Amino acid sequence: MQDELKEFMSSKLNEECGVFGVFNVENASEITYFGLHSLQHRGQEGCGMVVSDEQNLSIKKGEGLVAEIFNNQILSELKGCHAIGHVRYSTAGGGGIENVQPFLFRHHTGDFALAHNGNLVNSKDIKLTLEKNGSIFQSTSDSETLAHLISRNGKHSRIDAIKESLRMIEGGFAFLILTKDSLYACRDKHGLRPLSLARLNNGYVVASETCAFDVIGAKYIRDLLPGEVLKIARDGVISSNYSLFSKHHMCAMEYVYFSRPDSVMEHVNVHEFRKESGRMLARISPVEADIVVGVPDSSLSAALGYSLESGIPYEIGLIKNKYIGRTFIQPSQKLREKSVKMKLSVIESVVKDKRVILIDDSIVRGTTSRRIIAMLKEAGAKEVHVRVASPQITHPCFYGVDISTYEELISARLSLEEINREIGSDSLVFLDNEALYKCAKRTELCDACFTGKYPTNLYQPIEEANKDGKF
Repeated sequence: MQDELKEFMSSKLNEECGVFGVFNVENASEITYFGLHSLQHRGQEGCGMVVSDEQNLSIKKGEGLVAEIFNNQILSELKGCHAIGHVRYSTAGGGGIENVQPFLFRHHTGDFALAHNGNLVNSKDIKLTLEKNGSIFQSTSDSETLAHLISRNGKHSRIDAIKESLRMIEGGFAFLILTKDSLYACRDKHGLRPLSLARLNNGYVVASETCAFDVIGAKYIRDLLPGEVLKIARDGVISSNYSLFSKHHMCAMEYVYFSRPDSVMEHVNVHEFRKESGRMLARISPVEADIVVGVPDSSLSAALGYSLESGIPYEIGLIKNKYIGRTFIQPSQKLREKSVKMKLSVIESVVKDKRVILIDDSIVRGTTSRRIIAMLKEAGAKEVHVRVASPQITHPCFYGVDISTYEELISARLSLEEINREIGSDSLVFLDNEALYKCAKRTELCDACFTGKYPTNLYQPIEEANKDGKF
């Protein structure tokens, strides 16, 4: 039962990480704490920060949530007005304290720290070359690759070393690099991973999502452009490009699932996107029902949109336990049998004898959907019609999302009718790709997990993502 619970808990998508940086702001460690707390949804396995007082770089990191790793005493010891921070969910390289970021490097050209959101698709090849030339890696994270490249380019100025190193890597990334007196913010040339800039008092803040600006009172300035590197120093912000190639292939799942509803991704509010996706679903897949219920939390906006468009009442039929944590004690078989219901519970009086339209943001492995539908029917729901506010996920992601094989994707293995039977729904409809673009009000996205059209070369052979050779 514990293995079953673990599968249930990990059956939704997880994104690699979130990054936050601050420059020239008093009590930078406290500001970074609040920024990381706002980005906690992007990673719960570990977190850390590096702070500069313009003489030394100080580091604190650990495995756990932001509030578990940092307290007032620790924050008071991290003195300085510049900092970078990181929250981690492990995909490339796995977990462990050695992979918790930021990484801090002591080097004769000057100490620097690095934090990374995303995934590098050619890191294995680069790492092998670097090791053959004497580099020693302290972690199994692909993020450390860039640090070694920067050190190898030490004959250049810091900004030129960073840009030259960025030209050698491929994938989706947002990097923050902190020296004792400068902060560098870098975004991949494909625009896969988000990164934004804001003003705070006399300094600057950068973050994976704009929701991190609101809590600290920072004023949003703009998103970094694909292929852009910002150098933030005492004399201001200097923008340059490491690549003239530039595409706006923002990961579609940032809108669908990963980002907080109050964040704005390249001028599109996430809540409004999701609400519109629900409206679209109601237009293309109407069904007679009594109530609309969303799977908390990322599907609630889409459920609201479906209700508004269809005129079918929106109800809170599912409750998420926000305090379940990453692990919990299961001292007896009796409790183990109840554990799969600890994350979500059904309000029986809401769904009993009702025809339910269940709105979900995505179906990855099918485990969560199957169990939620079973719970709804056990609570007395007469019918459960599933409407999914994104297209079918049929291909692995290589850019920082933890779906790396076809084998784990239910839509890669089964037809729509087979999925409907597998999860136990009375009907099943996914949003189509064209509607997805309309909701985002844009013509470019990374939709590789839906279409198999990857925006970069894949250095990992696609066969490696196919364990059993059926696809």
